[in-house]
Amino acid sequence: MNRKVSSFALIVLIVSLLVGSTVSAASPETIISQSIAALQEMAVEPDASAMVSLLREARGVAIFPSVVKAGIFLGGKYGEGLVLQRDQATGRWYGPSFVTMKGVSYGLQFGVQSTALVLVINNDEGMERFRGSQEFTLGGDIGIAAGPLGRQAGASTDVQLKSAIYSYSMSKGLFAGFSLEGAIIETDHDANRAYWGRALSPESILESEAKGSKIESLVEELERLMSQG
Repeated sequence: MNRKVSSFALIVLIVSLLVGSTVSAASPETIISQSIAALQEMAVEPDASAMVSLLREARGVAIFPSVVKAGIFLGGKYGEGLVLQRDQATGRWYGPSFVTMKGVSYGLQFGVQSTALVLVINNDEGMERFRGSQEFTLGGDIGIAAGPLGRQAGASTDVQLKSAIYSYSMSKGLFAGFSLEGAIIETDHDANRAYWGRALSPESILESEAKGSKIESLVEELERLMSQG
């Protein structure tokens, strides 16, 4: 009986995670500071050079400092993050627009895990999804692939770097069976309003240059990362 109760309680937790009712919404400033920490942690990994190479040519980047995943056959994930758009001609960054990620999965999975995600937005099609106000599904509405690894990855990826989005992750905890396929990305209008001081569309936000004390440290970290050899 106790095992049944525990299983039911975990499923309730999963559903709660998906609607965000048990997850305290992080402030925009917290998401920014945690995004910086996530990039710094990834930067020291041996395979970071592949992600850096993609960032140099990217149309934008989405960073989710912590996507919480929990499951016992039925799995769920929820995370808060931000998006920045990049002008390839000038190198300037625009935003941030705040977003959430949520999803459900089925199959062999058990455990709880926190994952830091960096989504490198590779083309205009991918960027347009984040500029829109409608939610969209990774792997459904827009293509996503695991980012290439290794110094020579750029020569053999996918094979011609055709995916709209490439994902990089670092995980803590225990989990099996997790995938970004089917995850839903949605604009976090409350966080955007808190950061910008008024209601703005994602499109308007991503046309506003990323400058000022609140975001400059993250932009500097991205530039530092992209300057790595």
